[in-house]
This record gives sequence, C-alpha cells and structure tokens, in this order.
Amino acid sequence: MREAVHAAGTKVMGAGDAGSRNPGIDALRGLAIVLVVFNHLGLRIPLEKTALAGVLPTWLLNRLNWNGYEAVYVFFVISGFLIAGNALRRWGSLAAIDVRAFYARRFARIVPCLLALLAVLSVLHLLGLPDYVIHRAGQSLPRALLSALGLHLNWYEARTGYLPGNWDVLWSLSIEEAFYLGFPLACLLLRRRTLLAPPLVLLALSLPWTRAALHGNEIWLEKAYLPGMAAIATGVLGALLADAWQPPRRTVMLLGWLGAVGLGAVLLDGGALWHWLRDGYMLVLTLSSLCLLLCFRWRAELGAVSPLRGLGWLRAWGRMSYEIYLTHMFVVYAVVRAYRAWGGDPAQGWLWYLPALGLCWLLGATVERWLSVPCERWLRSRLVGVAPRGRMGMQPG
Repeated sequence: MREAVHAAGTKVMGAGDAGSRNPGIDALRGLAIVLVVFNHLGLRIPLEKTALAGVLPTWLLNRLNWNGYEAVYVFFVISGFLIAGNALRRWGSLAAIDVRAFYARRFARIVPCLLALLAVLSVLHLLGLPDYVIHRAGQSLPRALLSALGLHLNWYEARTGYLPGNWDVLWSLSIEEAFYLGFPLACLLLRRRTLLAPPLVLLALSLPWTRAALHGNEIWLEKAYLPGMAAIATGVLGALLADAWQPPRRTVMLLGWLGAVGLGAVLLDGGALWHWLRDGYMLVLTLSSLCLLLCFRWRAELGAVSPLRGLGWLRAWGRMSYEIYLTHMFVVYAVVRAYRAWGGDPAQGWLWYLPALGLCWLLGATVERWLSVPCERWLRSRLVGVAPRGRMGMQPG
C-alpha cells in the first residue's frame, strides 16, 4: 500500500472533522437524493403538466422527474466505494477487517433512524391516517415490520405489491445491508485481493443480465437483490483500485470527464441508451458513477480539492442523504395534500417543489441533529469504544 498517498487520503476522507469530507462525493450524493425527491413528487405532481412546460423542453422536465431509480443505483456505487474505502483506511487491508467493529458501526449508523421511522409508521397505520395505512391483500403491519427488520422488504413487495411510500423506500436498505452482512465475512474468507476481486468483478458486470432475467415482474425488476448488489460491488472494486494505484493527473481528469459524460447521458437521455443497450444502460450508469468517485478521490490525494461555489446546498443534502431519504415521503405526502387542498392547479404545480425541497432538508437536518448523530455517537462509544468526531469519524456510507 502506498503509505504517503494513504496518509493523504486519510486526511481528506478519513478520520477527522467535517472539513475532511470529500466535497465531490457529497455533491454527487446530494444530486442523487434530490432526484429521488423529484421522482416521488413527480409521480403526484408531474412537471410536464405545469407551466414550466411552456418554458423548458418536456424531455428535460421528464428527466427531472423520472431518474429516481437510477439515483438509487448511484447511491449503491457510492456506498460500496465509501464503506470499503473506510475499511481499508481503518484496518489497512480488507483481510484485517474487524468483523465485530464493522457490524457495530453499521448498526450505530443505520438502526436508530430505522427503528424511529418504523415506530412512527406503525403509529400512523394504527391511527388509520391516509397514505400510511397498509391495506393490500396479503399485507399486514407485523409482516411489514418483519420484512423491514429482516432485510427482505424488497422481496415482500415483489410477492404482495407496493407498500405505502414511507415503507417502500426501505427496499434499497434491504439490499444494502444484506450485502454488508456478508461482505466482511467474504473479506476474511478470501483474504487476498487477487481472490476477492474476481467474484466482485463478475458480480459488478452481471448487472445487465440479472436485470434482464427479471423482466415480467415490475417490482422485482426494480428491487431484486443481485442488480443492486452488483452496483455496490462496483463501488467496492473502485475502493480497492483507489487504494492500490495513484494515476497521473491527466488520467484522473479523463476519468472525471468520462464519468460526467456517461452519467449525464443516462440521466438526460436514458431512453436512447436503453434503445441501443437495453439493460446495459445500467452498467453505463454504475461505471460512470465509479469514474466520478475515483476522480474525486484521486484529486483529493493530489491536493486538488476545490469545492464549486454555489453547490454548498447540494453538498449539505449529500451529507444528510440517509436522513432525508428515510423521511422525505412525510414531506411529499404533506405537500401533495396541501397542493390538492389549494385547488390542485396543474399549471402551478411546479411552485410546490420549492417548499417541498426546503422542508425535506429541514426535516433531515432535524433528524440528523437530534436523533442520528447523538445515537450513533452513543452507540459507537459503547459498541466500538470510540465516538466519532464531528459529523462522522469517516465519510459515511
């Protein structure tokens, strides 16, 4: 391992205060969570039916509304990249990973907000509030709770149908945490990178074929384990590459441009890519996201970190992406009900996006300050023996 570069990477993305975060990664994650919110708003207040259609092209408005699924896959790649990268900086190699500490850190980060969300949703269901009642045939509150805590909510929805929106967002968490249950064990079993990398490569490249095999079940096509895990594996491979190699500056910049063009092509004209590549367009998405992550990481190691002005709000969204992701549907439902109570004029629908975004950020910040960070700090101090400094000891996955 490259000791000098390793130390530089730790300073930029490792243990330290909030200033140690990588601004590029935060901005990419912020873009992803904004697209998720736009998607869930667009299902109820489509931008193409608002007055903006007279100012902006319809294809652009549609892309703003219908990239939520692709945004989750960007999250998957970022997650694998950050969690594997943090493990490499923390323990030196994946073969030396401390399984107990790894699980304890994941528990401290994920479980407090998840339990709070499930408790609130259970109360709202029992109170019979519209938008929160589980009502489909074959579904029940106990079974929904079991599926969320047992990391198979995606499978449960594939069998019984969509759950209410606040429950539905947990499908991605089922995939992520199922992957991380096995990840440290695979690292200890295979130990060498030469043994760990080939199965990760096969999993990462399997994405188009695992998706293609699922056509016929709309929900399972979107939420099956293997396609999501393929995206996470892509991020893990990127972390291994970033730890083992420091390319020249020109290569870093080329990767950045390739990533930006590829991601832009998927987000702005995914239909054309689908026409030519079918399910392969998702591989373009994951590999482009990885190129950007490698560029951000290596630029930081080269000392070329320069956050773009005007994007501070987007980086803030990225820092709170987990909290916003879990809670944004409360805001979406409230805003949509207010919009309809106000008359539901489609032409004015775009005006409701601005307060929705502000409320999503405010709710996420509240959860972060009063629940997520205090609980994580308390749990880490008891389960791991150290409490993170600042927002997080390392940039969180």
